[in-house]
Amino acid sequence: MKITTIGAGNWGTALAATLAQLGHTVTLWAYESEVVESIRARHENELFVPGIKLPANLSATGELREALARAEIVLMVMPSHVCAALCRQMLPHLRPEMIFVSATKGLDTDRLMRMSEVIRSEVGKSFVPRLCALSGPSFAREVLRGEPTAVVVASDDLAVAQQVQREFASPALRLYTSSDVVGVELGGAVKNVIAVAAGVVEGLGLGHNPTAALITRGLAEMTRLACACGGKRETLAGLAGMGDLVLTCTGDLSRNRTVGVELGKGRKLAEIVDSMRMVAEGVKTTAATVALARKMQVEMPITRQVHRILEGEVSPREAIRELMERSLKAE
Repeated sequence: MKITTIGAGNWGTALAATLAQLGHTVTLWAYESEVVESIRARHENELFVPGIKLPANLSATGELREALARAEIVLMVMPSHVCAALCRQMLPHLRPEMIFVSATKGLDTDRLMRMSEVIRSEVGKSFVPRLCALSGPSFAREVLRGEPTAVVVASDDLAVAQQVQREFASPALRLYTSSDVVGVELGGAVKNVIAVAAGVVEGLGLGHNPTAALITRGLAEMTRLACACGGKRETLAGLAGMGDLVLTCTGDLSRNRTVGVELGKGRKLAEIVDSMRMVAEGVKTTAATVALARKMQVEMPITRQVHRILEGEVSPREAIRELMERSLKAE
């Protein structure tokens, strides 16, 4: 198939390379001109994933018109905060028969929307999009190395999910289908917030006990929010929930965990973010999650403390003390 990937960061590049290896005609759209140049000239994304050779049949462009021409599947892997604006720029080049796959793990901070909701609201100005969300435990570099990975593709339209499942599946990438778009997307977004907290624990030099407790209680928060928004509890117990949460809270390749580690060591947030090439979605998603939880009347104490740390209201050690001294209750 003709597949266009919008966004050439780690994850967008990994998915584009995987699909190109399967024989699809893949075009990678990149905002950064140096990424386009390095892929065209040396088959390598030197800015985001240096040292990894990309398939020779993977093309790159910085022009949306060129990228979207004749595309059958549009894979959306841009940072969450630019999703709406990019959809508006893409709109003149989109067609109703296209399938849109959202692989961005974040929330719209202004409208508290999931990425599929953002895409639907913008593309829906011209036509009702055929849409699904892809999420799960997946470090981009491991996918690029061909290491076994399992993810979930969710859609209200089972036929759309099944088609993406067939076209994206490879010996190293296994996809499961789901009808729970809400649960899959919220799991992918909120786990980044909990990963920041897990990094804080590591940065403070604490042991394994608090990390295990944090992952478990973090999953409880994610599940409460997802269910309140219409998601299914079992989805959060699967790849898009528990699976992605464990990976992001414990893996050294997690950008969100890295932010937390540095905060725990005493560095300022602005300094940490400025030193990172890629976006740590959890930083922006935290405020949106707190606002969404307030709207849905869901208690999320870990998320609330991460927000307070990011806002500079409390120190990491004070936030942990406040969590431990909360009123006692049944699990």
